[in-house]
Amino acid sequence: MYRIISILAVLLLLAGCATNPVTGESQFSLYGEEWEHQVGAQQYAPMRQAQGGDLVIDESAVDYVQSVGRRIAQYSDRELPYEFQVINSSVPNAWALPGGKLAINRGLLTELGSEAELAAVLGHEIVHAAARHSAHAASRAALAQGAVILGTVAVGASTEDDQYTQVAMLGGMIGAQLIQQRYSRDAEREADYYGMKYMKDAGYDPAAAVDLQETFVRLSENRQSGWLNGLFASHPPSPERVENNRKRADELGRGGRIGREEYQQQMAYLQQLQPAYEAHDDGRKALQEGNVDEALAKAREALAVEDGEALFHALRGDALATREDFAAAERAFSAALERDSSWFYHHLRRGMVRAQREQWSGARSDLKASLGMLPTADGHLHLGNIERATGNRQQAIEHYRTAAQSDTPAGERARQHLVEMGAVQSQG
Repeated sequence: MYRIISILAVLLLLAGCATNPVTGESQFSLYGEEWEHQVGAQQYAPMRQAQGGDLVIDESAVDYVQSVGRRIAQYSDRELPYEFQVINSSVPNAWALPGGKLAINRGLLTELGSEAELAAVLGHEIVHAAARHSAHAASRAALAQGAVILGTVAVGASTEDDQYTQVAMLGGMIGAQLIQQRYSRDAEREADYYGMKYMKDAGYDPAAAVDLQETFVRLSENRQSGWLNGLFASHPPSPERVENNRKRADELGRGGRIGREEYQQQMAYLQQLQPAYEAHDDGRKALQEGNVDEALAKAREALAVEDGEALFHALRGDALATREDFAAAERAFSAALERDSSWFYHHLRRGMVRAQREQWSGARSDLKASLGMLPTADGHLHLGNIERATGNRQQAIEHYRTAAQSDTPAGERARQHLVEMGAVQSQG
């Protein structure tokens, strides 16, 4: 058996040689370009949903980020259908999926000081996509899984269509694995080295990448929790990276566009809302700790600054639902949806409180809308509850079985419901 595994490993290594489009060097990859495009296209929208949804309250800031991204992408060593989106999350983070699908969080934008620093972040992520770093990391992970995965990869590599099936076989949410993975030191060096070249070619001062890494090192030393859970989890800073960037800036030649005033103007509205977002985040923490009154107070504080931000209404809705004031909670989630109907969470939560009020038709519609944006165990569990309550046994079982595949509290409740309904097949 071990000999078979070894032979498979050797065959895969031989078959998995690919050229890094950025460096021109050979690198190991079990996955071709079609796999990258497929994964990026399929996972981009659900990953944005899972991370907090797109920022909609400041379209001007989003347009600005996208324009900077497109400017740098022109100088990439690899043509890809690059896309750039801003995620409505306070966690400072940025990530790239295969195929050129990039995102940066609101929480990172408000920490940057200039357009050149934004260019450094986006240039770094563009290199990760262009150099096929995700495909390389996924290949190494697959190889490390053992005979079952190796055998699956060996079969799946036979045709392009089978490679698409491979995405599901290795995990339905492979996008989450890809954006959360910790890049190798070599990949980080490459992304820094060539990302600085891209930003220099686009007219920016590469010294901004040095300033950025120095800031990141200071923040990591202070162990800022948001950063440790965000950007630093997959892109760990280090004094070595600062020094390498300093040498690279000297090689490329310092000087170029900084864009400090322009950046501050473009981010002025988000900076103005920062106290409200901080109140929202504090309210979320209070609600997790069971302090409903504090959560409601923080929601009021945030809404007093900006009534147009859907997140703040959703916080109020969650607090009211915890208090079992479902009518008021429904009104709060409806207010959230009026301001942003593009995020699954608002549909999910209104559907859940409508179900509590036995408004079956509206609840069913909301929950189905949420599943269309992001499949969740909670969505399937509560749809199962609705179908069970309205006498649709088989549909309820189907939703419960889907939810039961999840290792979450919702999945556990779904498994219990299946037992109650006598819908669990005996083993053996």
